[in-house]
Amino acid sequence: MIAVVLDTNIVVSALIAPKGNEAVVLSLALQGQLALCISPAMLAEYQEVLYRPRLKLQPNETEAVLVNIRGVSRMVHPSETLEISGHGPDNRIYECADAAQADYIVTGNAKHFPKPHKNTMIVNARQLLGLLVS
Repeated sequence: MIAVVLDTNIVVSALIAPKGNEAVVLSLALQGQLALCISPAMLAEYQEVLYRPRLKLQPNETEAVLVNIRGVSRMVHPSETLEISGHGPDNRIYECADAAQADYIVTGNAKHFPKPHKNTMIVNARQLLGLLVS
């Protein structure tokens, strides 16, 4: 099974645009068709960002998604601090991917992920979906 780490912007986009590619990726992960990997730091970031008032997400929908993510994800505990991205919080995603030996980091913001790490490739939701059907 393909192991993925979802950047926070993928989860946000999935909730804002429920018919978009990001929502399809999140749905596949929540259905167990992708191996979703998270770390405690990433889960905390998801929670902090999804509850920001400016996003205007429904609290009950947000909580349901977080519960589902917790329920289906493989929790990893990174033991190495990485400094790959110039955007500090994105290094937590690299660390999670490294600890999980993930196949892909899925992000809508490739500029913060300048290069792959070990065997983990950087893709957006559309690219991942294309890889799944090819």
